[in-house]
Amino acid sequence: MTIAFTTTHLEQRDRIPYWVDVASKAFFDHGFNAKPSDFIGRLDARKLDSLMLTRCECSPCAVTRTRRDVSRDGIDGFTFWIPVEGRFVMSQDNRTVVGEPGTVLLQDTGRPQEVEFLEQTTSIFLSIPRQRVQARIANRDTDRVLSTDLPLAGIASEFVRSLFVRIDAIEPDAHHRLAEQALELVALAFTDRDGGSPLSATRAGALRRLKGEIEKRLSDPGLKPSDVAAAAGISVRYANLLLAAEGFSLERYIVHQRLQHCRRMLEDPRQGHRMIGEIAFAWGFSDHSHFTRRFRAAFGMTPGDCRELSRAAGEQEAS
Repeated sequence: MTIAFTTTHLEQRDRIPYWVDVASKAFFDHGFNAKPSDFIGRLDARKLDSLMLTRCECSPCAVTRTRRDVSRDGIDGFTFWIPVEGRFVMSQDNRTVVGEPGTVLLQDTGRPQEVEFLEQTTSIFLSIPRQRVQARIANRDTDRVLSTDLPLAGIASEFVRSLFVRIDAIEPDAHHRLAEQALELVALAFTDRDGGSPLSATRAGALRRLKGEIEKRLSDPGLKPSDVAAAAGISVRYANLLLAAEGFSLERYIVHQRLQHCRRMLEDPRQGHRMIGEIAFAWGFSDHSHFTRRFRAAFGMTPGDCRELSRAAGEQEAS
C-alpha cells in the first residue's frame, strides 16, 4: 500500500491546515507552527507488515506533542528516524538531541516532545509498535543518537532506506520476513553502541515469548514467575538470565510492568472516573497499601499525586 501527499498544488493559505491533517494521520497528533507563505511538505508512506515506512520532506517548522495529544490518539511506539537532508532539534524528557544526515535515532512517540526542523529537511521513518521494540532493546538503550559511521547503525540505516525505495517491487509474501529483518538490524544497532552483546535470535525469541506471556497474565493477582516461565517454554532461571540484561529479575519485571500500566491509566484523563484501587486491582495488585508503597518506590510519588499532577498539567495546557 502506497500513500502520497504534497502541498505543492495548494494555495498558500491552505497548505498548513492540509499538512497538519496529513501528518497527524501519518504519525501522531501534534501542534504545528510554520510560515504559511513558503511552507512546502511532501509525504510518502508504505506499509510493511505491522510496520510503516514513511519519507517526509518539509520546510522549516516546529512540532509540539503534548500530554493531551498522547492521551487523545493513544499512539505508543517508536520511530527509527533516518535524517537524509537538513538538521532538526528534538527535546523530550529534559533531553535535547540534534539529528542530521549521518545519524539515526529512536523517537518515542508515546511521550510528549518538541521537534524543530531548522531548515528544509528530508527524513525516512520506520514506525514500530512499542512491544516490538521492547522485546529486543532494553529501555536504557533507546535514548541515544547513533552515528552511521558505526557499522551496525550504518547497516540498519542502509537497509531501511533500501526497503523504502524497493518495497513496491517486493512480493507481499516477503513483507513479514523483511519487517523482522529490519527490526533485528535496528536492535543490533542500538544494543551495540556501549559494547553490550545483542541477544542471539534464539534468546531474543525466548524473551519475546516471555514478555508476551507476562503481558497476557498481568491482571491475574495470583500470577507466579514459574507460571509465565513455563508458558514461555523456559525455566525461571533462564527467564531471570534473559531479563538481567535489562536490570530485572522475573518477579521484579512483573511488578514493573504492572506499575507502568497503572501509571498510564492514572495519567489518562479518560480513566479519571475510576478509583485508584480499581486501577490497581485491574493490573494484579490485591492489596492497596502494598500497591501504594510499590508505586512510591518506583516513581517517587503516591498514585494520588500522580493523578493530580497529570490533571493539573492537562488543565495548564488547555488554558
